[in-house]
Amino acid sequence: MNKPGIKLIVGVTGASGAIYAKVLFDCLLKLGDQLSEVAVIFSDTARSVWSYELGNTGYEKLPFTIYRKDDFYSPVASGSSGFDAMIIVPCSMGTLGRIASGVSTDLMTRAADVMLKERRKLVLVARETPLSLIHINNMKTLTEAGGIICPATPSFYSRPETMEELAATVTNRALALAGIEVDGFRWGEK
Repeated sequence: MNKPGIKLIVGVTGASGAIYAKVLFDCLLKLGDQLSEVAVIFSDTARSVWSYELGNTGYEKLPFTIYRKDDFYSPVASGSSGFDAMIIVPCSMGTLGRIASGVSTDLMTRAADVMLKERRKLVLVARETPLSLIHINNMKTLTEAGGIICPATPSFYSRPETMEELAATVTNRALALAGIEVDGFRWGEK
């Protein structure tokens, strides 16, 4: 019998902003009762950017199932596996463009394609600035296909005091968009 809760896929690309992935994983570790499974896919560049920006290899110690980017036999490659949502954090414009074009060159883009075709939640924490018209058009295409663009644009309403708190203003929003209840700042609430 399956454990009740959300089956979530997390993709991590090599866009700058590894702190967003780290903070999201830290939050997921505290939300075990809401999750039945977490599957993780890293791009090669994601690991090197994480090491460079965060100064560690903490991604190696994650207690989630991590799939190789070329493992098309993994459950996340098929809609029959029943994953409920996928968050790509941070999401590079290259990955976003491949998903928008329907080009599944690796497991991350295939899993995203599965989310779209199955009409499940796909949240892309886009990390780029400035944006070209190509980026904007790709975001438009994904939005029309049912994806959710959640720019890695932190908010300051909660008066974050650390980099992690600042990053959490984005990751908490991404988790909420994926259907996961998070304890975070809500405008108008004390």
